[in-house]
Amino acid sequence: MDDLGKLKEQAQAAVDGASDPNGLELVRVDLLGKKGRITSLMKGLSGLDVEARKEQGAAFNRLKNDIAEAIEARKTALETAELDVRLAQEKIDVTLPSRPEMTADGRIHPISQTLDEVVAIFGEMGFSVAEGPDIEDDFHNFTALNIPPEHPARQMHDTFYLPGDAQGEPKVLRTHTSPVQVRTMQAGKPPFRIIAPGRTYRCDSDMTHTPMFHQVEGLVVDEKTHMGHLKGCITEFCRAYFEVDDLPLRFRPSFFPFTEPSAEVDIGCSRSGGELKIGAGGDWLEILGCGMVHPNVLTACGIDADKYQGFAFGVGIERIAMLKYGIPDLRTFFDADLRWLRHYGFLPLDVPSMVTGLSR
Repeated sequence: MDDLGKLKEQAQAAVDGASDPNGLELVRVDLLGKKGRITSLMKGLSGLDVEARKEQGAAFNRLKNDIAEAIEARKTALETAELDVRLAQEKIDVTLPSRPEMTADGRIHPISQTLDEVVAIFGEMGFSVAEGPDIEDDFHNFTALNIPPEHPARQMHDTFYLPGDAQGEPKVLRTHTSPVQVRTMQAGKPPFRIIAPGRTYRCDSDMTHTPMFHQVEGLVVDEKTHMGHLKGCITEFCRAYFEVDDLPLRFRPSFFPFTEPSAEVDIGCSRSGGELKIGAGGDWLEILGCGMVHPNVLTACGIDADKYQGFAFGVGIERIAMLKYGIPDLRTFFDADLRWLRHYGFLPLDVPSMVTGLSR
């Protein structure tokens, strides 16, 4: 038994002396391995009588357990110390300013950049951002927006229809972000001043149309808003976004089920020499649709149309990004081509702001 006590002291000293996990593993093999010292000693138990074998066997088992626990404790301590060293060596001071060369390879997608620009502009006008689900029901996507059952927008060739719910009501991938306006009006009380950016879906695909695209729609509802406010808001937005202070705009009468009166907005441009340039010129380019919110829409959302009125507008994000940044084909936005992204993308530090500028 004294020999086992000395062996335990020697084993503990060897375990404590291991300076790294590899050295500790060598100690374990030397003591507890198949050819280890304790394993060799236990082979001699076969020559003892039954009682002595029981007593010595129990002592050896206690010794093995004590050594195994010591090895495990030392292993945990070494791993913790190793981790502390790594954390000290690999730490990053997040308070330091980032270096431009560290972000040279990354690019912000033009859609993300354009959305940030739009939010920055309307944020300065007091608009807040509202969001809603991509999968909508018939009421929010069509009925509440004064779109009648026979309207072409409801047809299968324009809309992605999904299986109905438990009540058999059809679901659709939203064809515009107008349902966000409906949900906003249903959830609160006027006044409202929101923009609703997000993905929308329609069955169409060519150079200027994709099955999934992005829109931002705006809504203002209060007791005094009128068409003049709408024109002023759209004019300031277009001039700020395209960064042309004297950008000419014209409002043409149009028709949308959810607004009355309705208008389409054109911005001035020139096409001399086959090059499109935004600004004063001899041509016009359609940019967005807008109008005063139809009383039927207000009523469907639980708002007193005799007391409140408002305006709404909608613009395609890809469309204005293509115009501002000279991107010729809409489909390239979704090709995931890194060469295209490096050419048209933005550095992560180019954060749009009405103070420092939208684009640099």
